[in-house]
Parts: sequence; C-alpha cells; structure tokens
Amino acid sequence: MSATDRALAAPPRTMRLPEALLAVLGAAALVLVAFLAPWLKFVLTVALAKGIAVLGILLLLRAGQVSFGHSMFLAVGAYTVAFLAPAVPEALLLLPLGALLAGILGLVIGLFVVRYRDIFFGMLNLALSMVLYSLLEKLYALTKGTDGIRVSGLTFAGITPDRETQEWVMFGLALVLAIGFGLLVRAYLASPMGRALAGIKTRETRLEFMGVSARRVLLFAYVMSAVMGGVGGTLVAMTTRHVTPQLAYWTSSGELVFIAILGGAGSALGPFLGATAFELVRVYAAAAVADAWQMILGGVLLAVILFAPGGLWGMLTSRLKGRGA
Repeated sequence: MSATDRALAAPPRTMRLPEALLAVLGAAALVLVAFLAPWLKFVLTVALAKGIAVLGILLLLRAGQVSFGHSMFLAVGAYTVAFLAPAVPEALLLLPLGALLAGILGLVIGLFVVRYRDIFFGMLNLALSMVLYSLLEKLYALTKGTDGIRVSGLTFAGITPDRETQEWVMFGLALVLAIGFGLLVRAYLASPMGRALAGIKTRETRLEFMGVSARRVLLFAYVMSAVMGGVGGTLVAMTTRHVTPQLAYWTSSGELVFIAILGGAGSALGPFLGATAFELVRVYAAAAVADAWQMILGGVLLAVILFAPGGLWGMLTSRLKGRGA
C-alpha cells in the first residue's frame, strides 16, 4: 500500500489534548472578557461569526485553493434574515434557513467553479461575488440599495428578550456554534475525505488514478464552506441588526482571507484567533488613530507574514513546543 493509500485509509484522529485545552481556555477567556467589558460582547460576537465563515476558507486552503469572493455566502445568510425577519422573527428558524440557502447557492456555484484551480478558482469566485453585490445594490425596491435593510425585532424560542439579554444570547449562540463547527471541521479534516482534500493540493492526479474524484471532494468542501459562510452571515445580521450590500463586496472577501492568514490554517482554532485579533485591533486602532486604522491592520498582517508565516496559531504552537522542549 502506498503512502497516499495509507493516509486516506487512516482512521480519524481525535482532537489532540493541547488543542482541546486551548479551545476550552479560549472559550473561557472570551466569556470572561465579555463579563469584564460588556461593550465587547458585540465585537466578540461578530468575531465568532466571521471565524465560522473563515473556517470554510480554511477547508479550501487545505486543497490549495483561495476564494476571493466568499463573502457572497455571508451576504446570502445576512439577507435571508433581513428579508424573512418581518414574517418569521424566530432566530432559531432563520439561522438554519440562512445556512440552507447559502448551501444551495454554494452547490450551484460549486458545480461550476470546482472545475478550475488556483487563480482561476479565486477570480471566478470574486466575479460571482461582485455580480451579487451589483444586484443587491441596484435592486433598490427590494434591497434598499446601499442604505441597507434594518433587521426587525427577533425572538428566541418564542421569547423577545431585552437588549442586554439578547446580546448575551447572541454571544452564547455564536460561541456554541463556533465550538460545534470547529469540532466538525477538525473531524472532517482528520477523515479520509478530509485527507483527500489535502491531496488535491499536492497530488490531484494520483487521487484520480486511485478512483477518488477530486471535483467531488472539492465540491463537498465548497458546499460546507458556503453553509458556514451562511451561518456567519445570519449571526452578523442578527447582531448588527443592519444588512447592506457591502457584505458581498470584494473588500469583505479580502477581510475573510486576511483573517485566515492572520490566524493560520494549521488548526480549526486559527480562524477564531485571527477573527478575534482582527476585530480587537480594528476597534482599538480606529479609536486611537481614526484616520489610519487600515494602515495599522496592514502592518499587523505584514508582520505576521514576515515573522510568523504560520499565523497566530503557528506562533502559539511554536512557543508551546519551545517551553515543552
């Protein structure tokens, strides 16, 4: 049996203890910060929502592909909430509906884009995202254009909580979903199909010779990433209570790729490390230097690329290994 065969046939591995411990400590740290600085609940909830969306990009990165238009699925989830909330205010129904519609769109688009690789894959996603952005901007009668749509009041299990309680509910919901999707992605990447996904990056031809369809493997991962993007978008809409076409713009997709690089693709925890760092740096940089916060974010990314190519996750694991040596 070849090395590739052994890799694909290997049983799924459970989450390593240090990674599981870091996940627990990270979740506890977020809860503690939310208690000590209540105004950060909003920021942390948005960070967790974007982290879930970036998990989908992590799957594509494992296959060596980068989507420069992945925010279109974020927008689909968000606009699902905006359009349906007046008639269906139940958040626990809107969440799966947003994920479902994003997944359907991901399947339709994925059947086309998985035929391509590298820059063609990335730019096709970017082009499709900009088509969606243009539609959302131009169909003013339906979407209110760049003014956006204000999300009406939501209920949770039939209950309409006050503002502070709703903030805690949204934070808790985002945290639970982040943990759930993190575990799902970790198990998927350790499964034979997840290993085949990694094989697309290095030995796609050998996969085909073994009878494994690279297109089907990539399509499955693409639909999964679209679903996670839709979940992230519904959470963003429910948290910010305002949805605009900017969610589908290319800069929003670039932001997700930025977070993926910042956090590192070596673990399912990377997207959440990157998203939390990104949102906190942006908030504090905007408060300290309102006219130059983008420059500060760019400097942070440049420093990570130059001094920590593995992202924040790679930096963290290197330090832990250094202490354990």
